[in-house]
Amino acid sequence: MNNLLSLLTSPMLGTPTWLWLSFFTIVIALLIFDLGVLHRDQHEIEMRESLLLYSGYFSVGVLFGVWIWHELGAQSALEFYTGFLVEQSLSMDNVFVMALILGFFDIPRRYQHRVLFWGIIGVIVLRALMIGLGTALVQRFEWMLYLFGAFLLFSGVKMLFSHPEHHPDLAQNPLLRFIRRHFRITDHLYDGHFFVRLQPPGQPHPLLYATPLFLALVLIELADLVFAVDSVPAVFAITQDPFIVYTSNIFAILGLRSLYFALAALMHRFIYLKYALALVLVFIGGKIFLHGLIGKIPALLSLGVTFGLLAGGVLLSLLKTREQNQESKP
Repeated sequence: MNNLLSLLTSPMLGTPTWLWLSFFTIVIALLIFDLGVLHRDQHEIEMRESLLLYSGYFSVGVLFGVWIWHELGAQSALEFYTGFLVEQSLSMDNVFVMALILGFFDIPRRYQHRVLFWGIIGVIVLRALMIGLGTALVQRFEWMLYLFGAFLLFSGVKMLFSHPEHHPDLAQNPLLRFIRRHFRITDHLYDGHFFVRLQPPGQPHPLLYATPLFLALVLIELADLVFAVDSVPAVFAITQDPFIVYTSNIFAILGLRSLYFALAALMHRFIYLKYALALVLVFIGGKIFLHGLIGKIPALLSLGVTFGLLAGGVLLSLLKTREQNQESKP
């Protein structure tokens, strides 16, 4: 018994092991409840259900921050909330890409939740690897944090002055072309299956085929990996505690995936969100360099500035698009 208690209280990456186990227990319970209870039958998710799902995941994330406050203190909790907000915001652009991928493969709405859900499993693993690598680099080479800051500043300025991008040609995606050349792929969907066994003419036994649903899942995982290149360094600029970085990332992504069905229909109205996100990247990147001049910026101030920039971008977007809609009416 004493050995078990010692194991649970021993630190893992600077945080007691029992906190890590509690986090993974909560996440696994949420995923089982989501797929096994709420979406046991595959159906189209309407905006109301999407918003309810998001409110549930968001509430769990907020309560988890309260628990961090109780166990690790106010500083850690504020860093968690800032990372939670930043990760959700920076990942919103990913909604466009996910909608593009699902549309490219003509995935019906009733199967889209299945793709997004299983995509979360990949995110949990890939983010753990990226954050683990980032933690090791920052702890061994302190100058890496300044490299992250410079990268965020560059990304923010580039986003601020970039022109609207054209939709990528998914048919020419190198990974997709590689999979099509080296694996057996069906031309049609088979309900909600990622893989099916089919018996080609002249073959004595059925062979395993991947379906377009699996291809959509692979590209969504790839898109998340690309977007993580911005978002993970952004959270590292807020805190270098791997527990805070990882948990804020995962809770943010859980909520965003559930909000996809509502956001996909509304993202065209967030015309100033890109500029707000760019300013957030510049602010977070600049914090690293200001630390050496004026000291560490308080976590509460960082949270307030980040929230203010994002809220301002969203509100201005909604007001502007509302005026445009009213002017376009006869």
